[in-house]
Amino acid sequence: MNCPHCAAATTKKRAKKTKLGYATFFCPQCRSTFNERTGTLFNYLEVPTDIVLLAVLWRLRYKLSLRDVAEMFLERGVVFTHETVRDWEERFAPLIVDQLRTKRFGQAGKSWYVDETYLKVHGKWCYLYRAIDHDGNLVDSMLSEKRNMEAAQRFFTQAVAVVGHAPDQVTTDGHRSYPRAIRETIGNHVQHRTNKYLNNRLEQDHRSIKQRYYPMRGFGNVASVAHFCRAFDEIRQFFRVRTTVKQKVSLAQQREAFRQRLGMLNTFALVV
Repeated sequence: MNCPHCAAATTKKRAKKTKLGYATFFCPQCRSTFNERTGTLFNYLEVPTDIVLLAVLWRLRYKLSLRDVAEMFLERGVVFTHETVRDWEERFAPLIVDQLRTKRFGQAGKSWYVDETYLKVHGKWCYLYRAIDHDGNLVDSMLSEKRNMEAAQRFFTQAVAVVGHAPDQVTTDGHRSYPRAIRETIGNHVQHRTNKYLNNRLEQDHRSIKQRYYPMRGFGNVASVAHFCRAFDEIRQFFRVRTTVKQKVSLAQQREAFRQRLGMLNTFALVV
């Protein structure tokens, strides 16, 4: 392991470990000692990294409040407050999201379904732009305070950057900002369809964020809801087993896929 202080590669592993069981190292160049988490955002945390990531995962994937997560860990002998969960979510959810977005680069299909749904933020309605491909896989999501041309253009630009390619076909509702936004950000070659019935699959897909949103009784500010919704969609896509329409996956395969992907989340601590 390279030294986080002087970047020297001639570090030596010590027999002594930290109270949480992390290996410690000594650098003969700068005469400093450090552990596995030194130089990362996980340094100085009073609980193991896997506990932090599991708390953030439970918060994003399941219908749990901040206090619910703290109580569930309290039953297992790990003590922290609900405000600690809030801090972990704010600090580490974006790191997980960045890794997941990089991982699915280039995987979305060429037929997109785009629509926006409403979320209330501090008593004001905002718009969550979302897009999925023909097989139901996530393309991208973006929160906007307004539903206009600028927001639509920003969403399409961001979506193309995330998936790495432009679509051949885009299906939307009849909002007048979409035709021009598609032409100016993606190109005239894209086939644009406007039919509310063709977009039913995305309308049904909106239920996931709606069901997660209702128990929370709204959000306090736009920045927090933007980070949460993006992280929620990325986590949901990451654990999605079926990658094509009507794909048959047995219960045993679903459990094994979940177990493997849950283990992969713990490896993210090594790259941040």
